[in-house]
Amino acid sequence: MLKDNHVYLSEDAPLSKGGFTTIILTSLKGISQVIFIENVVSGVLILIAITIASYELGIITLCSSFIGTVIGKIGRANEKSVSTGLYGYNSVLTGLALMLFLTGPTRWMIALAGAVIAAIFSAAMVHFMKNTALPILTFPFIILTWFMLLVSYRLEAFQLSNTLVPQSLSLWELNIEGEMNLTEGIFNGIGQVFFLDNNLSGLLLFIAIFWAGWRLGLYAVVGNAAAFLFAYELGAEHSLIILGLYGYNGILACMAVASVFSTEENRYRNISGILAACLTVPLTASVSTWLLPYGLPALTMPFVLSTWLFLGARKVLSKL
Repeated sequence: MLKDNHVYLSEDAPLSKGGFTTIILTSLKGISQVIFIENVVSGVLILIAITIASYELGIITLCSSFIGTVIGKIGRANEKSVSTGLYGYNSVLTGLALMLFLTGPTRWMIALAGAVIAAIFSAAMVHFMKNTALPILTFPFIILTWFMLLVSYRLEAFQLSNTLVPQSLSLWELNIEGEMNLTEGIFNGIGQVFFLDNNLSGLLLFIAIFWAGWRLGLYAVVGNAAAFLFAYELGAEHSLIILGLYGYNGILACMAVASVFSTEENRYRNISGILAACLTVPLTASVSTWLLPYGLPALTMPFVLSTWLFLGARKVLSKL
């Protein structure tokens, strides 16, 4: 079933009939579903924001969402889940990540293949988690991307980008020097949801969220600010804060806990959203450190862990 316009997918449903235009519009919703939105205009704005940063990433974004949508349709997934874009967002993120973190002539083929597998993986995760009543979020994208990046150490067709370099923890040094740039941190925070560090792209992403609803936009701003300030107070590297690498998980967690998966029954949902955003900071530091010897990025795992923690706790603490 579909709950709160995002998340739960059902396995038993007829194949919906729709033309090419319908699939494209649904694919745009798939792009917007990365940030919990079911809105074609928001999807267009997000696609523009990505294309401004890189036309290649813009192309792979639309293609990946299209692939996920088609997989959902031909696989006879729940019609409403497909039409609201829920089979597109994990494919979008997987396609983007593989395009960015791989190199070589086979990069495009691998990224598109990853988008296919991500849609299938999403359906499998729905089945595995249906008894928990928890959303799958971006978990399929995370696990699939990590596995496909690690393949590069064994298969020549997968060529890892030199931006991902394994490092020994024994040689790691924490460097918190450097000036803070609030503007860069704000726009990079939302931009990093789509692996972007472009101010104009970040502005368009905020516009896309506020277009869909001012409450979602407010929670995005609050989550970004909470993670930004908490990371600074805990002594995180200033360069990483400015790049938005501590902000994007906070944005997603705050939106998810305080709004998307919340009801009026959750009296303290605003506080929970802020706490969830703050929790992503130590989780980001921990997951990044854990993955450092493998040269892998944390991706959205801190957001997933923090959100699952609060949503799971609500099964017992209903006011949370």
